[in-house]
Amino acid sequence: MIFYLNQIKTDKVAYFKMNFLEQICERAKKDRKTIVLPESEDIRTIKAAAMVLEKGIADIILVGVPEKINALAEGLDLSGCKIVNPETYEKFDEYVNAFYELRKAKGMTPEKAREVMKDYVYFATMMVKMGEADGMVSGAAHSTADTVRPALQILKTKPGTGKVSAFFVMVVPNCEYGANGIFVYADSGLVENPSAEDLSDIAIESSRSFRQLVEEEPVVAMLSYSTYGSAKSELTEKVIEATKLAKEKAPELMLDGELQADAALVPAIGQSKAPGSPVAGHANVLVFPDLNCGNIAYKLTQRLAKAEAYGPILQGVAKPVNDLSRGCAAEDIVGVVAITSVQAQG
Repeated sequence: MIFYLNQIKTDKVAYFKMNFLEQICERAKKDRKTIVLPESEDIRTIKAAAMVLEKGIADIILVGVPEKINALAEGLDLSGCKIVNPETYEKFDEYVNAFYELRKAKGMTPEKAREVMKDYVYFATMMVKMGEADGMVSGAAHSTADTVRPALQILKTKPGTGKVSAFFVMVVPNCEYGANGIFVYADSGLVENPSAEDLSDIAIESSRSFRQLVEEEPVVAMLSYSTYGSAKSELTEKVIEATKLAKEKAPELMLDGELQADAALVPAIGQSKAPGSPVAGHANVLVFPDLNCGNIAYKLTQRLAKAEAYGPILQGVAKPVNDLSRGCAAEDIVGVVAITSVQAQG
């Protein structure tokens, strides 16, 4: 799981990068949200917290022992940061009871709930659930599973959303396709083998994410190795069925499929292969049939087209939670905090 901010060095790509990130950061500043960071024993998190506060991107809560955090933060200004130690927090028992009620049907006991709430990621997620934080960012020192699992257990899926998934915002330099070279690729980080139902949910949620983060109208292509029946197999039938379901669920959405990638992106090819399609040749949201395709595609785009890849960004959770790469830098965490803040604005 990777959140890239500093891979490409050309001036042109730097312009695209600065333009996208600066817009996200400025939007975050205009309606500041509170983001909780549970990985307070990692210096990258501490540095990121100080940077976020200095830039005015968000208000920050660090979960941990104040003495340890302050010792690690020597020379950094955390004066505007709220530090919460779960075991001494006045609402700890309330959090324990809330978690027990959420999970008792799954065999949770009060005693086990108390132990689970001592885990910083679970505690931070519960802070979001209880309205004391607007979003949570984790993953610098935890696996994706350890970040996503508490979110699914505590926050659950957004009403009207059937599947939690992950996407990348791709910013491609010198690109006439998409929204001035900006795309959403989904799912590129979480759902391995989505069903047709899952794909339809991923498509709809990705369109909302694109509109929210890019501030352009989404044009969604359901991708396949076939265009409009040029090939037939179980694989193409899944995409055809997903397209049908997505159109039924969101008839207002500009969405079509099944489309090959060139038909989705290039107007002349789109007109030739899918005449009459409102999407062919104009897509900016690319929905891949499985995680193999989506993950390979974003990495190929990043490396061969020298694109910036922002993600994986989670979607479909009831409140914003985002994952980090364990190889991330403090600057990467700042970017994810900004995106999470914009997601929290609704």
